[in-house]
Amino acid sequence: MEFIEVLLDIDSFLALYIKKYGILIYFILFFIIFAETGLVVTPFLPGDSLLFAIGAVAATGSMEIKLIAPLLMFAAILGNAVNYRIGYTIGPKIFRRENVRFLDKKSLEKTKLFYEKYGGKAIILSRFLPIFRTFVPFVAGIGKMNYGKFMSYNLIGGSLWVLFFILGGYYFGNISYVQNNFGLVIIGIVVVSLIPSVVEYLKYRNQISKEK
Repeated sequence: MEFIEVLLDIDSFLALYIKKYGILIYFILFFIIFAETGLVVTPFLPGDSLLFAIGAVAATGSMEIKLIAPLLMFAAILGNAVNYRIGYTIGPKIFRRENVRFLDKKSLEKTKLFYEKYGGKAIILSRFLPIFRTFVPFVAGIGKMNYGKFMSYNLIGGSLWVLFFILGGYYFGNISYVQNNFGLVIIGIVVVSLIPSVVEYLKYRNQISKEK
């Protein structure tokens, strides 16, 4: 419940933390974006909504957009690169286990199907899909995707994702209507970002039903 409250009023909480932590907020946000994309056990961390809120807050002058945008692009790219290496190193062992603590095996299996369907493009597409963006680089590592090819997709996907939401928040987050309904806008971002994942899940269930 507390997490939902923070999510719905994320711009206010962010402004509060900026006052509390000052320059350290840049490092805190770097770690959150890095962890959300780089650690396979933390897909629950905010991504799209946080980036949008960061852009909106930066537009008020509380943060420097020219610093936070490239910093978080680097966090997103580095996160995926680390996630790939984790998958490359220990991923096969995890897939052989039935139950793995702190890891949603079903989501991992669905991500594997998503990756197999879209190939390298999944590295870019998954950036805009919660859960998938945490698991796709991990699965790419398990599949031992060519690292140079992976990094080229990673650079494009990470940059597009961060810039899309930060600049969206920067240019639209302080429109009076958006400010007055920021919680609804955040809900809208979360819902829209989840739609492709739900569609893929329904397709997966339909495919399983047909096979039975």
